Amino acid sequence: MKNYLIALLAVVTFGLASCGGGSNDKAADNQEATQAVEQKADQAQQQAQAASDQKADEQKADDQKADDQQAGNDQAAAGGKDGKTLFMENGCVACHKETEKSVGPALKDIAAKYGDKAKLVNFLKGNGEAIVDPANFATMKPNLEITKKMNDADVGALADYILSIK
Repeated sequence: MKNYLIALLAVVTFGLASCGGGSNDKAADNQEATQAVEQKADQAQQQAQAASDQKADEQKADDQKADDQQAGNDQAAAGGKDGKTLFMENGCVACHKETEKSVGPALKDIAAKYGDKAKLVNFLKGNGEAIVDPANFATMKPNLEITKKMNDADVGALADYILSIK
């Protein structure tokens, strides 16, 4: 587009110069015309760049909206919260740490022993045996009342979080 405008400017300038002879007034007029054409070419290029930038910004906003919507869908599938959030909000963090034993076993040890989501969910629902640290099961037993009351999606999200710790 810019090359086209420059070529047009050259033709107009050449045409004006060949028609006028060497008059200073005509030379000044030609220079003003040339500057006007250059300004219009610059304005056109700036408008094209602004339109391109706007389109890129709109695409970025659309992509962000899609990402946010997918994150919302993922959270909705997990009962509205991810497993780590559930772990923190329900007090599990008081007795369990990710990689080291505390009052209860480390999450990495739980993940290694259960290894299977169905087994861990079964335990968290109060239907399975404590296989990591049976001696401390009495401490955990009252807290199972919390996980027993969770919906399946939340218990699944909590299990997914625990099993993700290596």
